[in-house]
Amino acid sequence: MPRFALLVEYDGRPFAGWQRQADQPSVQGAIEAALMRLEPGEITIAAAGRTDAGVHARGQVAHADLQRDWDPFRLSEALNHHLKPAPVAIRAAARVADDWHARFSALERGYLFRILDRRAPATLEAGQVWHVKQPLAVDRMRAAARHLIGKHDFTTFRASICQAKSPVKTLDEIQIDRVQGFAGPEVHFRLRARSFLHNQVRSIVGTLERVGCGAWPAERVRDALEARDRAACGPVCPPEGLSLVHVRYPQNPFAAD
Repeated sequence: MPRFALLVEYDGRPFAGWQRQADQPSVQGAIEAALMRLEPGEITIAAAGRTDAGVHARGQVAHADLQRDWDPFRLSEALNHHLKPAPVAIRAAARVADDWHARFSALERGYLFRILDRRAPATLEAGQVWHVKQPLAVDRMRAAARHLIGKHDFTTFRASICQAKSPVKTLDEIQIDRVQGFAGPEVHFRLRARSFLHNQVRSIVGTLERVGCGAWPAERVRDALEARDRAACGPVCPPEGLSLVHVRYPQNPFAAD
């Protein structure tokens, strides 16, 4: 059975997350239903990351084993036709080796979190940003974030229901920038790691926001990390500002020949 990689973009708001669920809409369920319109029988796909309810993706990657050796372009076009009107798009499809795996072959995941910090409510950007009314001090947040770079026990920054075998992860980068968005000033958090714990990104951003607004000193983030205690974490920020933006592999399966 030929294996295909899928580059997926979606708005996470209507979904209970990536993972298929019996009684709630999911991104995985939507794509599998579209695939079963193309080929008979049950089809199960695997993804690079299981995003939570309300979290978006611009560069999620999944793979599927199909019966027919599809032309990749025709496969993506057919899937996009059958995915309507769900806010899910297959940006590209590619034939990959039979042992290639969207999750286990990945070397790195990258997330973007957007905060819109203006007084007026978010309208056109609603559902895509976390709206924070006061300006945030980017320099203070950068100083606090430096305590989190590297290999650490991230117990403080993972959900109590996290199923990872170990809380030890290596966080390769946290880049924090102020940018001028279409709707006003935004603060962008870009995080890179081989893998993340459940709610790790949202826990980190929510904690750093406390530093940015002046409620926490930067050193308190170091203390929270060293506490290895979920109670020491700042508030978990809402999901709507978070997007999975890229997954890196030894070779990009979607690169043009």
